[in-house]
Amino acid sequence: MREAWSGPIDRVDEYRWRIPRKYKSEMRTDGIVYASGEMMRVIKTDNSLEQVANVACLPGIVGFSMAMPDIHYGYGFPIGGVAATDVKEGVVSAGGVGYDFNCGVRLVRTELTRREVEPRIKDLVNQVFVDVPSGVGSKGKVRVDAKTLRRALTQGSQWAVSEGMGWPEDPEHIEDGGKIEGADPAALSERAIQRGRPQLGTLGAGNHFLEVQVVEEILDEQTATALGITQAGQVTVMIHTGSRGLGYQVCDDSLKEMQRAVQKYGIELPDRQLACAPVESPEGRKYLSAMAAAANYAWANRQCITHWAREAFERVLDTSARRLGMGIIYDVAHNVAKLEEHEVNGERRRLCVHRKGATRALGPGHLKLLPLHRETGQPVIVPGDMGTASYLLVGTERAMKETWGSTCHGAGRVMSRHGAIRAARGRNIADELASKGVYVRAASRQVLAEEMPEAYKDVDEVVQTCHGAGISKLVARVRPIGVMKG
Repeated sequence: MREAWSGPIDRVDEYRWRIPRKYKSEMRTDGIVYASGEMMRVIKTDNSLEQVANVACLPGIVGFSMAMPDIHYGYGFPIGGVAATDVKEGVVSAGGVGYDFNCGVRLVRTELTRREVEPRIKDLVNQVFVDVPSGVGSKGKVRVDAKTLRRALTQGSQWAVSEGMGWPEDPEHIEDGGKIEGADPAALSERAIQRGRPQLGTLGAGNHFLEVQVVEEILDEQTATALGITQAGQVTVMIHTGSRGLGYQVCDDSLKEMQRAVQKYGIELPDRQLACAPVESPEGRKYLSAMAAAANYAWANRQCITHWAREAFERVLDTSARRLGMGIIYDVAHNVAKLEEHEVNGERRRLCVHRKGATRALGPGHLKLLPLHRETGQPVIVPGDMGTASYLLVGTERAMKETWGSTCHGAGRVMSRHGAIRAARGRNIADELASKGVYVRAASRQVLAEEMPEAYKDVDEVVQTCHGAGISKLVARVRPIGVMKG
């Protein structure tokens, strides 16, 4: 593999690498990358390390510019990038969040076992495919007017539950209770509202999926039991989707406003894709309000899909979702910037923490967690590709001290979508997955080619790096037996 990175990077220890501040005169801090030696060889083949260095130039950055082991090239920030800025002196960057706000993951438990489900897996996946709208430009079964949509934008998952699409306790198992405070639908353009109305309750395409999985290995029995994972062979359901066309439009609109803000406030940047505004400026506050609304839309979206997935299981297995024990283990957000308090040099400071393709991983005892999760640390859900495995982890105290309570979010791409399509030419990806015991139902052969297993890093190595570095702790490994792709 040809290396694209030619700058300096020093190995700190087995899992950490440093891009020294002296690399660029504009850098205000070092860059820190979490990776094994083998992973670093892959990381150097794109320009994502240059993006880590560029993020270190942001006004008001506190601590390091960081990247998780699933790092790859993105817009402005690398995917897998984490950076915190001081609320009073720093900026918020739209490139530090990305286009798909709260493109998150939800894990649902069941009382079912592989032996009970595997004979019906095709029926289950096919029923879910019918019940959950998916694909590019797909339209949902939820018909909402602009007024109702605005309720979803402010209430998130709680709106869907109030509409009968969920259980009263569901929000207790979702990051931030399934909604970010401060959302303001008025901060969204009419175009964003128009794009959001028909797509509420849709899975979408690309890397979004709904999987029926089995627990393959329990790595921390006490924590797993506390979270609802009780045995190997237990069946789970994983849902990965985000804010759809509404989020894309919010980002597109925000980038234009922030480009103007860069000029207005005289901010110097090494890359125009890092377009930003002071956190407490009118532009910064508007962006955070719009981002919160889009994130809440994503939580409402996953809540609708969870409801229909439960109904699909009920239809195929002829019993209630309650009897099947289909409670939410947890739901985490990626691609958000949150105003949080953290300890910096012995004092509490209010920071704007950007997590782009990264997961919040609060450690045990954190007051933003509900009592159950205060004992375990925040659950972290890391999806792999549809041919391998996904993981359940929890946050750690070390993450709080080192990464603003952040860890990886997935396997991370190593191949572009066009590259994957070329590599899949002449192959039948569905048949290849079937030979591994995975039944796949997809809207098109192209999406299977784009998302084939070789397009992603080894998720085992990604999570082992985070576990070894101490920024999250392994709990359980699950693998798919049935996959729905948009």
